[in-house]
Amino acid sequence: MKTLMVTGYKPREINIFKENDPKIHIIKAAMEKRLIGFIEEGLEWILISGQMGVELWTAEIVLDLKDHYDIQLAIIPPFENQDERWPEDIKLKYEELTMLADFYQPLYKGDYKGPYQFRAKNKWLVEKSDGCLLLLDEEYPGSIKFFYEEAKRAQKDYSIYFITPSDLDDMVEEIRMSDPNYWN
Repeated sequence: MKTLMVTGYKPREINIFKENDPKIHIIKAAMEKRLIGFIEEGLEWILISGQMGVELWTAEIVLDLKDHYDIQLAIIPPFENQDERWPEDIKLKYEELTMLADFYQPLYKGDYKGPYQFRAKNKWLVEKSDGCLLLLDEEYPGSIKFFYEEAKRAQKDYSIYFITPSDLDDMVEEIRMSDPNYWN
């Protein structure tokens, strides 16, 4: 696999309301572990649409991984100014990440016009990637369900990987056990 699309929940969908929420550290640790595995197997590109939450956290991880791995990041939002109504701190982070990405290109010129732009984005991202990694609880799919449904309809051999709530629980335990004080 050379190109992987990564997506998951927006912060509010998983009750994260601040950028310093400890849950973000756990999500990022689980995501980094999975991405390193893919990179070590030959992954070259990670695609995101730049949504708040899992996608922007993934972009931060990829930029950190560039220090040790040959990996590229592409941010393909559905339209320009997708961050227009976002909180100011996240808007600034998004702008910085789009400048640091190896490739940035909105799918549609101009502002939001309609839901067809999101459907087109999902279809395009599935077509341009070899598989996807989703942070997803299938019981509560949230807005990810639209991408997941498109991925399942792929007209090619398309791998769908998950980070589940159980994986996050395992990561919490792994982090706890890596603390030297845990064993005292």
